Amino acid sequence: MGQQQLLLIVLGVIVVGIAVVVGINLFNANAVSSNRDGVVSDLNNLGAMAQQFYKKPTSMGGGGNTFTGWALPTELDTTANGNYVLTPGAQSVTIQGYGTENADNGSKINHTAAVGPTSITVTKTN
Repeated sequence: MGQQQLLLIVLGVIVVGIAVVVGINLFNANAVSSNRDGVVSDLNNLGAMAQQFYKKPTSMGGGGNTFTGWALPTELDTTANGNYVLTPGAQSVTIQGYGTENADNGSKINHTAAVGPTSITVTKTN
């Protein structure tokens, strides 16, 4: 009878160990997915701010149909989701977003937003 109880205890420990490992993996996958969503959301918000600057007349502090002069707000260049780097142009802006979580290949999450006067396109770089 003692061997049977020992076998059941060992089997129970193995099952619990597998459940813990699966739970940790699911948690990490959810953290990466959530960070990707946050970076994409931040890029869309920053892109909308750039378009707002583009469309606003220069007399009201805008760009007057140019992105020249727009800069990332200092409080938004680093958020809880990641860091953002701006590459400005006269008729387009590129915003690079680097997340706080590591992607599947081990490097940081990386998305790029190409902002034009009427469009915002976010692409997954990593």
